[in-house]
Amino acid sequence: MSDPTPRLAADPIAEAHRQWVEHGWGDAADGMAAITSLMRAHQIALSRVESVLRPFDVTFARYEVLMLLYLSRRRSLPMRTIGSRLQVHQTSVTNAVDRLEEAGLVVRRPHPTDRRATLVELTRAGAALAERATAALNAQVFADPGLSPSSVTSLVSVLRRMRRDAGDF
Repeated sequence: MSDPTPRLAADPIAEAHRQWVEHGWGDAADGMAAITSLMRAHQIALSRVESVLRPFDVTFARYEVLMLLYLSRRRSLPMRTIGSRLQVHQTSVTNAVDRLEEAGLVVRRPHPTDRRATLVELTRAGAALAERATAALNAQVFADPGLSPSSVTSLVSVLRRMRRDAGDF
């Protein structure tokens, strides 16, 4: 698969770093370069993932919901739990579940013991799609994320510390 983004002659983040220093913001230049690099890397990774998921007609956000349900013991969870585990706003969960339900991949059911809660349950079609999409992601993205195994280990460690320090867990 070819990258639709044209290659640049120079690293724009390195140039921004140079400009930061030149403008007297040297104490913030490394942090700016780190955050900007992280955000660009996110765009690259998300683009790769979304291109693999496109044939399955599912976004990464919806894939995450499917996999959370797929990996749960009963293949169903309360809406609130989905939002909490994915660390997203309830509105985002509702939107994703609406789309998945329209596609026949999940169903909503009343919670058996809590009348205020709604369970989201994975359908057979949803489980089958989760398995196929995961196989494709594993083969085309996750098995080779574009970094050496030692770099992947280092990156995961650094990002875990960043997430932990931000209160993610």
